[in-house]
Amino acid sequence: HRSEEFEESLEEWEQKRLAIYYLPTYSSELNKIEMLWKKIKHQWLPLQAYQSYQKLTEELDKVLSKIGSLYKITFS
Repeated sequence: HRSEEFEESLEEWEQKRLAIYYLPTYSSELNKIEMLWKKIKHQWLPLQAYQSYQKLTEELDKVLSKIGSLYKITFS
């Protein structure tokens, strides 16, 4: 974030030993929901899911309801 208010607060935060790390504007590898969607899209959804919008929503509902039991992901 680069707002004026943010920039003005940097010195105060540094005095409190708060470290600010700037991330790239788009860093999907750091975003857990992006990792989950990639797994769903490329590994868990069957190809038939893309036949229609209705089929996609049905298959997606099946996958989402089974995350943690049938479908597992580790964020590391």
